[in-house]
Amino acid sequence: MGSTREQYGQPLPQGYLSAFDAICPDSNIELIVACEDDCPVGIAQLTVTPHLTYQGGWRATIEGVRIHRSARGRGIGSELIRWVTRRAKERGCHMVQLTTDRQRVDALRFYERLGFHATHVGLKLHI
Repeated sequence: MGSTREQYGQPLPQGYLSAFDAICPDSNIELIVACEDDCPVGIAQLTVTPHLTYQGGWRATIEGVRIHRSARGRGIGSELIRWVTRRAKERGCHMVQLTTDRQRVDALRFYERLGFHATHVGLKLHI
């Protein structure tokens, strides 16, 4: 699905670099990279956000999870999500949430195997 909205050419489009420059100094956003033999094989973005609900509790959002094709099916994605979840707990979050496109049935099963539950309906409006 990402192949239609992402651009992987070299040099990378400026938008990626600008986003990275904005993310780096923000202490509420972390980019987590999974490596195998010093080679990146996966990534996830963790964003922690304060909320007025849950008595002013913090929650974590996991986004941008990607595992390289060569690394799929070997538990790297599971370990990455478990690591990010532990990190969210260390940061004081009471909840971890994520979204996946409903067409990605395998991804939905993957997250459910890790203990996530589809409890809400998510809506988007592209502007």
